[in-house]
Amino acid sequence: MNSSNRCRFYFVDEAGDPVLFGKRGQVIINTNGCSRFFILGILDCNQPDKLSNELDELRQNLLADEYFKKVPSMQPEARKTYVAFHAKDDIPEVRHEVFSMLRKADVKFLAVVRRKDKVLEYVRQRNMSDPHYKYNPNELYDYMVRVLFRNLLHKEDHYEITFAKRGNQDRTEALRNSLIQAQRRFAEKWGSSYINSEIYIHAKSSFQSGGLQAVDYFLWSLQRFYERHEDRYLDYLWPKYSLVHDLDDTREAKYGVYYDKKRPLTLAAFDNFLPGI
Repeated sequence: MNSSNRCRFYFVDEAGDPVLFGKRGQVIINTNGCSRFFILGILDCNQPDKLSNELDELRQNLLADEYFKKVPSMQPEARKTYVAFHAKDDIPEVRHEVFSMLRKADVKFLAVVRRKDKVLEYVRQRNMSDPHYKYNPNELYDYMVRVLFRNLLHKEDHYEITFAKRGNQDRTEALRNSLIQAQRRFAEKWGSSYINSEIYIHAKSSFQSGGLQAVDYFLWSLQRFYERHEDRYLDYLWPKYSLVHDLDDTREAKYGVYYDKKRPLTLAAFDNFLPGI
C-alpha cells in the first residue's frame, strides 16, 4: 500500500448470538443461556498498534500487582485475563482499569441491535410464504454487517477490517461479499469515487488483537444495558459511542432509531418499550 493512501482500521465483534432455535427446532429465545438481543459492534481506531500496546502494558502491570496475585482468571492456566482482557471474565477492579483507559483512547464505537423475538416474527412470516425457507444464523449476522458498514466504506483508499473469529468456519468470502454490497449500495445512493477502495479482511482471536479486546468491552456495556437494564457502564463509555442503531424500535420510523451524541441511549428513552427482565 502506498504510504500516501488513506487507511482506516475497523474491529468487529458480537454480543449475544443470532441463534433462534435449538437442535430439535424449538425456539430457545428467553431460555436459560440464550440472549434476547443480538448486537454487532465496530471499533473505529486510528492507531490500533498504540491501543494494543497500551492494553498489553496495562494487563502486564495488573498481573504484576500483588493485589491480583490469587485471582483465578489471572492465572496462566485459566487462559483468561492472563492472556487478554475480556469483560465477562475480568473481575470488577480490572474492568474499571480497562474502562478508564478506553474512555481516554482515540476510538469510536458503533453498533446495530436486533431483538430476536422480532427476527423470529420475520422467520415465521417467511416460512408461511416459502415453506422451503430455513433460517441460518449467518443470515442475520451478514445482514447486520451490511447495515453496520453501509456508511463506513466510502471515504478512504484502504480498509483493514478485523473480525472476531466465530468457530472454525472460514467465512471470509461471505463477509467480503457483505462489505462489497454495503459499499455498492452507498455508491448507488450517493455516488462515490471510493467504490473500488481496497478491503482487507482478517479473522483473529481476541488475544491477538487489542482492538477486539476493546470492542468486547463496548459490546459488554451495551449488552448489559439491553439484557439487564443496567446503564452505568454504557453511561461511562457513552462519550466514545458514535452511533447505536436499534433496528427494531420502530415506534417512530420503520428503519428503527438512531442514538448518538444528540440523542443519547438511556433507559428513559425507552419508556416501556424494553421487554421485562
